[in-house]
Amino acid sequence: MPAITFFEEGISYKLKNKTAVRKWLTDTIVAEGFKLTELNYIFCSDEYLLQINQQYLDHDTYTDIITFDNSEEEGIIVGDIFISIERIKENAGKFSVTEAQELHRVMVHGALHLLGYKDKSAADKKKMTLKEDHYLGERTF
Repeated sequence: MPAITFFEEGISYKLKNKTAVRKWLTDTIVAEGFKLTELNYIFCSDEYLLQINQQYLDHDTYTDIITFDNSEEEGIIVGDIFISIERIKENAGKFSVTEAQELHRVMVHGALHLLGYKDKSAADKKKMTLKEDHYLGERTF
């Protein structure tokens, strides 16, 4: 059974509208032609995500999200997405959006990475942002 699961690591954080968020993310994955098997969102602190960034990606910087694609078959989504709630809160203020809006953007951003979208070049980043905006507009909650 396809599953999106939410965890907290080293922090206490309760995601609002879990059922609606699961449906929205699942619908996003299906709309892109993929099959969801397992997707874990792990909400954590800046320091926890920094350690992951250093250990697994050899980057010594803070970030809002790190996505690990654990899929072994093309078209099948299995992954872990780590999100710093501290970065979400800070970026929400910086971009003048609610924390929920920023969190949803970052959550769909991670899912889009698993679907093959990139964001390193300007052209890829523009395409990613358009996809984020599209799927954010699909939310019904």
